[in-house]
Amino acid sequence: MTLVGTIVDEVRLPVESGKIREFSRATYAEDPVHTDPEAAREAGFAAVPATAIHVVAAGHYRDQRAVVATLGMDLRRIVVGSVEWEYARPLLAGDLLTGTRAVVGDETREGKRGGTMRLVTLETAYVDQDGAIAARVREVLIERGAA
Repeated sequence: MTLVGTIVDEVRLPVESGKIREFSRATYAEDPVHTDPEAAREAGFAAVPATAIHVVAAGHYRDQRAVVATLGMDLRRIVVGSVEWEYARPLLAGDLLTGTRAVVGDETREGKRGGTMRLVTLETAYVDQDGAIAARVREVLIERGAA
């Protein structure tokens, strides 16, 4: 049974200047546009832009156990295979994003060392307060076969 097309969750993600500052510090982002509103304006931004990985903050607003249950996976056997970010525009302080995460791939493969593994590909489309797409995140979860 495939879950392709299943929406697994929806999250509202405020893009807050304090969180932008925290990500800047944590990732050693040195460009002052991420911390100084004046530098951001001088660089042509309407507000302080978020760093490239800002949407990972959505994880703090999600019920990951519910997502795993919806997918019918065992959390103890899951690893993240990959994550890709695609931005339609910079995320700016003051944005309010709504992310809808859906299953776009669900397959089982034979592992190279024997046994099976399930690969579930999720895509979150983030739309801004005007309904325009701002970013997409694609992640692949790999569930190792039961021992």
